[in-house]
Amino acid sequence: MKSQTLPHALAALLFAAVTLFSGAAPAASHDNPYGLIEPGHLRVASVGDAKPYTFTDANGKFTGFDIEFFTDVAHRMGIQQVDFIGLDFAGILPAVANGQYDVGVSAIGITPEREKTVDFSSGYLAGYLTVLTRSDSGVKNVDSLAKHRLAVVQGTLQDNYAVAHFKQTDIVRFPDNNTAIAALNNDTVDAVFLDYESAKSYADRYKLVHAADIPSFDAPAGFAIAKDKPAFKAALNKAIKAAMEDGTWKRLYIKWFPGSPMPKQYLPAAAQTSQS
Repeated sequence: MKSQTLPHALAALLFAAVTLFSGAAPAASHDNPYGLIEPGHLRVASVGDAKPYTFTDANGKFTGFDIEFFTDVAHRMGIQQVDFIGLDFAGILPAVANGQYDVGVSAIGITPEREKTVDFSSGYLAGYLTVLTRSDSGVKNVDSLAKHRLAVVQGTLQDNYAVAHFKQTDIVRFPDNNTAIAALNNDTVDAVFLDYESAKSYADRYKLVHAADIPSFDAPAGFAIAKDKPAFKAALNKAIKAAMEDGTWKRLYIKWFPGSPMPKQYLPAAAQTSQS
């Protein structure tokens, strides 16, 4: 990455500060067609503990399926500078909506409720929700969750699903997966409700048990952006489609989700035809 001159850096900093305190995302212009905080530079809000979607490695660098896929999408749009910044999941959508970040990337399910706050790209991922527990917790399936303590990450699809479907369960909210799993291991809660792929990793690491795997294909993940950015949304969707059609999406899916079911709607058109 080229270093900025001091005047340019100060100008970018002041621009970002004005954007933050004005509570609005920058408008598109000739020099900034996507209405980014800084033209040619994407500031991306994500989370650092949602393996294999988004997480930080031993060097503190963001990696995972969503990180690699979004970076590829950004490059197809002609944007080389992409910076990922870690937030609690519940803070991502408000921060994107008020212009602090250009995009939210963290396997964020597209729901009508969330679309009241932000806009989304087309979907690029779908999967399962998992109830993870200890072997001695007494939680064996969804029905046995009643009157048990269930951990969720605040603001996630699992949080919304639990409120709607687990009426007799004591829902306990945490800022991230790591603290929820720590609570499970410390017997503070009886189970954790999280995505299937993250559950696999935690189950292997801590000898935990899958009590239930629930299909969740009705709210595919999309990239969250501020409202009223039609050019930005169109460019994201075009790049997402291209990455699926040339096999990039499939390659990354196999890399990060080995052995997991692969939704055929995200495969190249020829592969969809051969599977139908």
